[in-house]
Amino acid sequence: MSLVVVTGGTGTLGRRVVERLVAADRPVRVVGRRPNPGGVPAGVEFVRADLRRRTDADVAVAGAAVVVHCATTYGPRDVELTRNVVAAARSAGRPHIVDVSIVGIDRIPIFYYRAKLEAERLLESSGLPWTVQRATQFHDLVARLLDLQRRSPVIVVPAGVRVQPVDVRDVATRLACLADGEPAGRVADIGGPEVHELRELAVLYQRVLGGRRPVVPIRFPGAAMRAFRGGANLVPGAAMAGTTFKSYLTERE
Repeated sequence: MSLVVVTGGTGTLGRRVVERLVAADRPVRVVGRRPNPGGVPAGVEFVRADLRRRTDADVAVAGAAVVVHCATTYGPRDVELTRNVVAAARSAGRPHIVDVSIVGIDRIPIFYYRAKLEAERLLESSGLPWTVQRATQFHDLVARLLDLQRRSPVIVVPAGVRVQPVDVRDVATRLACLADGEPAGRVADIGGPEVHELRELAVLYQRVLGGRRPVVPIRFPGAAMRAFRGGANLVPGAAMAGTTFKSYLTERE
């Protein structure tokens, strides 16, 4: 069977994608930036590569039929990563590139989202076979926001902001299915099964963990926060059946 390369294959999302591809008996190459990563399944090829370097990208995607692009810098250099992957793919047999992106990047003006949007446009204009899947924020991201305040006497959340968190495993399943299919361009956005205000999730977080601290909503200024309050990060009509935030927290604990 044809080789699937997973960039960022040792990260939160990438390793879940790898697990699903391995379970489907697909030949997989895991690409990561750190040496000797843990958690790579037995018998799976691992390539250490920094995709900010074109030469590393060439090595990473050589021989691939599909590239599931999960690698991220969480910043502007995502554009550079994608540019190098696209250039390497043009020289490596023109594999199908499946890219994961974020709901609302064309409507929420923050630097990381601008980079993700530019990376999407690079892929769209590449001439390569491509698929882009946008998803809402992962449960892990919402939990991390609350974990950072675990020792604070109060929990501060942006007032009026609703989120639709999705389980990373559900997104990984979707990406593995897309990798097994034909290039489809930008497919329908996906989101988690429930929409909640961040304030509600902070209360739920404490209930599961046994906390009693007050939750303080603060109305932060700026265009990005206005876009979040307006629901630019949501896709309630495209909710995926899957793990709720409460189930995620219960399982995590």
